[in-house]
Amino acid sequence: MSQKELKEAFVSNLNGTSLGEVSLGSVLAPLCLMSRGLVLVLYYLGKGVLPFTWKVHLLMDFTFLILPLVLSCTILSDFLQVVILSLAAINTSLLFSVYYRKKHSSSVHSRDVFKNFLQINLETNRIPFVSLFRVLVNVKTAISILAVDFSVFPRRYAKAETYGTGVMDFGVGAYIFANALVCPEARRKEVYVSKISYVAKQLLSVWPLALLGMARLISLKVTGYHEHVTEYGVHWNFFFTLAVVRVVATVILALFPVNRSWFCALIIGGLYQTTLEMTELKSFIIHNSDRMGGFLSANKEGVFSVIGYIAIYLAGVQVGLYVMQARTLVKDWIKAVCNLLLGSFGLFAFLYVCQTFIEPVSRRMANLSFCVWTVAQSLFFLSCFGIADIVLVFSKSLANCTLISSSWNPIKNAKSETLSAEKIRDKMEGFCLIQAVNRNQLLFFLLANIFTGFTNAVVDTVSCNNFHSVCVLLCYMFMNCFIIFILHLKKITAKFW
Repeated sequence: MSQKELKEAFVSNLNGTSLGEVSLGSVLAPLCLMSRGLVLVLYYLGKGVLPFTWKVHLLMDFTFLILPLVLSCTILSDFLQVVILSLAAINTSLLFSVYYRKKHSSSVHSRDVFKNFLQINLETNRIPFVSLFRVLVNVKTAISILAVDFSVFPRRYAKAETYGTGVMDFGVGAYIFANALVCPEARRKEVYVSKISYVAKQLLSVWPLALLGMARLISLKVTGYHEHVTEYGVHWNFFFTLAVVRVVATVILALFPVNRSWFCALIIGGLYQTTLEMTELKSFIIHNSDRMGGFLSANKEGVFSVIGYIAIYLAGVQVGLYVMQARTLVKDWIKAVCNLLLGSFGLFAFLYVCQTFIEPVSRRMANLSFCVWTVAQSLFFLSCFGIADIVLVFSKSLANCTLISSSWNPIKNAKSETLSAEKIRDKMEGFCLIQAVNRNQLLFFLLANIFTGFTNAVVDTVSCNNFHSVCVLLCYMFMNCFIIFILHLKKITAKFW
């Protein structure tokens, strides 16, 4: 086999992993964020000084947030439960350290501490755990698209061939869901022009995605880069999917009430599944190997899976509408996060019904089971970030510290912050890797794709041993993060539309 054929075979004919392992992996990133925040709170309590230099913050964020994610999907993948339990125990110890420092320095009863916490007001101009969800989906995607080419990356985490639930299968759907959470419709942005003009504007706004899709297509064909054809097809790729989903969803949301987007998602997913079952479409997508019958035959996976991704997007819009509702008190946000968690459990129950009586999850077709799984798993992932953020709010309220970046700030009274405190907070946000990725998410994703291609061109990824594989992955992620971080320091936002 040629090197190209070997790499294509390496990522083909896989079956994914269990639903439980994917869900367990979703807990890791929130735990890492909690560790980072709690360490900073304890440092502030001990030294009373923040922030550090930008170099220290970059190294700290990379160590706390990126390093564990890389290790957990490579050399530590078989010890994921141990890693998560260890992190949970460490975080519990750190939280108790903050709590007992407060208890020894104050005569307030424990019951009053929690009662007062529930009545704390939070900032209303942002919802940090939504940004955390979007950023970490992007980061985990960036890690996976290169890691999958190395043997140290478990094959069960890669995309399943036809049926199955790989970690990367979830990543694709979660990326669509993450975009929907903050779309203009979910944020209830007023449209001051006609709906036709608004749709036309959205059509024009996706040209960077279409351009990136064409650039990727041309570069793959010119360089002879290995392709997994049954993923999207001969000419299709994920950039085209993103563009088409955004345009079609905009048209649907212009025709139907936005607060009924969940119903549109259900109808689209249901009708698509019915079509798969009652026509030859499923057989055409899965069993027909003819790629010479025109554009549709060559790209059947990419074209038809768009229907499922539209359903996921519309479901994401509905979740975005709920999350973006005005809430100020901690207890209100605790209730909202609990509702998201309940919604996730309800959808997992529905997924069991779908997989039992219809068919298993298939990312290749983006069938109903895949849509339900993606939304259920996304809600669970989002809820975990919400819980982590509320824990950090609790620790910050105890320490009277509002300097932890990418986290809610408790507002205990109506007095405004001093000018110096606001400047320090802005500086902390300016030194935050999460904020850096959040500022230029599409560019970060693009850089990851470029560096993935470059790495595959210079490294024999399949034959690389575990140690060198992890080193390459860490260097690759550090380069991505460093470039995005420097742009953030310079306050540069790469927006082309």
